[in-house]
Amino acid sequence: QVQLVESGGGLVQAGGSLRLSCVASGMQFSIYHMAWYRRVPGEQRDLVVTITYDGTTTYADSVKGRFTVSRDNGRNTVYLEMNSLKSEDTAVYYCNARLINNWDTQRGYWGQGTQVTVSS
Repeated sequence: QVQLVESGGGLVQAGGSLRLSCVASGMQFSIYHMAWYRRVPGEQRDLVVTITYDGTTTYADSVKGRFTVSRDNGRNTVYLEMNSLKSEDTAVYYCNARLINNWDTQRGYWGQGTQVTVSS
């Protein structure tokens, strides 16, 4: 069965950095499009970044220039490098995998999430 496991979250001061990882198993990782979402309590889960199976990336305006997504198909892992963190980046971050490069819906496989807290 498909499993996505996120790690790397934690508490960081504003202006600091964190690197999230999502390790996939039970799937042919190299053919999946991957994404990171985040959710603040009481709000919907929002799309942050996407990376297609061949490495094309998109970023939400709020994180452009600060976050970088990458993938290592040999390690079945997608990364999210987060720099210049702000308090508004505080959220639970979720990894998502899907076969269709369409991000209008919240389909696909999900990880359990990792908490990122940015203190001001």
